[in-house]
Amino acid sequence: MNLSHDPTRMHRITEAAEFGRVAVLFGGSSAEREISLKSGKAVLAALQQRGVDAHGFDPRDQSLQLLRDRGFDRVWIALHGPGGEDGTLQGALEVLGLPYTGSGVAGSAIGMDKLRSKRLAAAAGVATPDTVVLRHAGDCNLALERFGLPLIIKPATQGSSVGMSKVNDADELADAYARAAAVDRVVFAEPWVTGAEYTVAVLHRRALPAIRIETARSFYDYEAKYLRDDTRYHCPAGLSAPAEAHMASLAIAAFDAIGAEGWGRVDFMADQTGRPLMLEINTIPGMTDHSLVPMAARAAGIDFAELCWQVLETSFVRRPRDGQVP
Repeated sequence: MNLSHDPTRMHRITEAAEFGRVAVLFGGSSAEREISLKSGKAVLAALQQRGVDAHGFDPRDQSLQLLRDRGFDRVWIALHGPGGEDGTLQGALEVLGLPYTGSGVAGSAIGMDKLRSKRLAAAAGVATPDTVVLRHAGDCNLALERFGLPLIIKPATQGSSVGMSKVNDADELADAYARAAAVDRVVFAEPWVTGAEYTVAVLHRRALPAIRIETARSFYDYEAKYLRDDTRYHCPAGLSAPAEAHMASLAIAAFDAIGAEGWGRVDFMADQTGRPLMLEINTIPGMTDHSLVPMAARAAGIDFAELCWQVLETSFVRRPRDGQVP
């Protein structure tokens, strides 16, 4: 039994019992395991607080088949990175016939790939920073010639800035490439963008208020995201109403371009003229106490428990093909 998909089937749920028995998947085996554990435990507690029959499930330690064997009706995915956010888990849940939150197989796979996401977004009219693909360490010189310094080197997959490096000196290029290549075979470079950094959360096809990010680090890296208390978040972001609306429209356009669904987050940097450049799309953003989607939701009048509830509602676009209502 696998799933049929009807994005028009999205609807609001008023009673916790309508969700049935819910598995919150968190942990996993990616480099983002610790963040996923924090996200998942927060989501689990919030759903239980709202009366949902929710249970934690770590696929690193348990077979996914147990989801069927234990009578779960749907899945809240709080796994970050490869193996949870890249379409592989979504494909397994499709085969099991279990509805799940967020993007499907294709949207998840493309969203995990920063390079392909950039290409599709650009084709849809959403500007992104220029790119040089680094097939080996020697290609770093091509990026240097094209962009100058500083520049940034990234692995095509991974989240939470894993494997990313800002390069200020040519002598740092080889190490930066090696750091990215250690976590992904596809590596690319972008010019360093010096303007303000923003993020826009998407929930039920609605863009939430933009957040402007300020960090004391050289860029908004793993430490700035999760470990430091001096990173500053501004929501409202200080944009004019037309600029806020424009960034919201870009976020929705980018989300649609890769086939993302349900909920997620789109990250931008503004160039020297103030033009937003899309950096990446996150189809399963963090839900920790440092995370951005809960912050944007609060600014929109949505508390954390309600946010988790509304994300769980996104699972209703999928149902078993045999016609049984999950």
